Amino acid sequence: MKGIFATLGHMINYISGNELWEEKLLKRFVKYTAIWSESDGNKADEGVFPSTDRQWDFARELEKELKALGMDNVVLTENCYVYGRLGSSCSKDESICFLAHMDTVDEVSGKNVKAQISKNEEGDTIITSDGTTLLGADDKAGVAEIVTALEYFKANPEIPHGEIEVIFSPDEETGHGMDKVPLELLKSKKAYTLDGGHIGEVEIECFNAWAAHIEFTGKATHTGDAKKGGMINANLMLASFLNKLPSDMRPETTENREGFIAVMETQGSIASASCDLLLRSFAMEEINKEKEIIKKACADVENTFGGIIDLTFKEQYLNMHNKIEESGSNVVDCLVKACKDCGVEPVFKPIRGGTDGSRLTEMGIPTPNIWTGGHNFHSKSEWASLNQMAKAADVVIRLNV
Repeated sequence: MKGIFATLGHMINYISGNELWEEKLLKRFVKYTAIWSESDGNKADEGVFPSTDRQWDFARELEKELKALGMDNVVLTENCYVYGRLGSSCSKDESICFLAHMDTVDEVSGKNVKAQISKNEEGDTIITSDGTTLLGADDKAGVAEIVTALEYFKANPEIPHGEIEVIFSPDEETGHGMDKVPLELLKSKKAYTLDGGHIGEVEIECFNAWAAHIEFTGKATHTGDAKKGGMINANLMLASFLNKLPSDMRPETTENREGFIAVMETQGSIASASCDLLLRSFAMEEINKEKEIIKKACADVENTFGGIIDLTFKEQYLNMHNKIEESGSNVVDCLVKACKDCGVEPVFKPIRGGTDGSRLTEMGIPTPNIWTGGHNFHSKSEWASLNQMAKAADVVIRLNV
């Protein structure tokens, strides 16, 4: 194959370049995008799990598909995780787990997705939405690639493979995807998420992630007597605080390895106001600096306006790089070899975000991230490349043979 795929020695194809199997992958992906499985960040933070009932619709569909494929021990847990196991067909005793998430982000509607299919100048099949919703490639491309790889093994029993475990999780987009993961079902000591972007991109490093919630308590009085009554406007306290955050530390002014402070949500009245922030950096010392910036801004506002400010920080996930290195696992070496065997030169880049694998790595199972062929995530301009998706499925297969 030409174009975006670099041939490195003898290239092994399974799904890629196989018209029948690429069509299976495409149809499966398009079917998944039509299932509304949007999560709800606010409900998730309140402890609702899964945060939306509609995620159960996708989970039940996946449970049905895995059972139809003849997977062993298919389980839909009480917390909406779908688990399945495909037993080893050879003497290879290593078990590998693959993960992808079922939910889509709630910032852009994932309801009534109408996938559009076209060819580009290079002959690649491109999938988009109709422009009124996101597509859902994040992460339904990853789910489709894993299930198609499983179907390929079942249809080709002559190909020897080790034991394969899969987990499809709810609420990854809310940051709660691993809150109730059924670790008791897992045998695997290493895993891979399929939740990345462009072909070749593999990730073993992510942000350290913290959240901040700030409550501003003012003093409400009749506006006509505000001066005499000593009004303290919580809305103005909030506005003053936001203006004190450095403009060069916003997500929209940072890139590559630069961290940021993101203002995610605000609300308020004269009596009370609040805001939610995200703190992100690849280094913990920088997270600590971001915390100090926020603390100082709160103290300055309190001194200027009076009123009361209550600030809380919450850890969300940590950079998985150190844990992967400390594990002593061959999880990265195996991934590099599988990519090259499939004709793709791996490109290591840090994730400007996190995955379920970030949390799973913290739990003791090193979990790098693999591309899915999706692009422009979390937007109405999201799209996916079938060629890139097929190569990701090839890598899943190659990791097990």
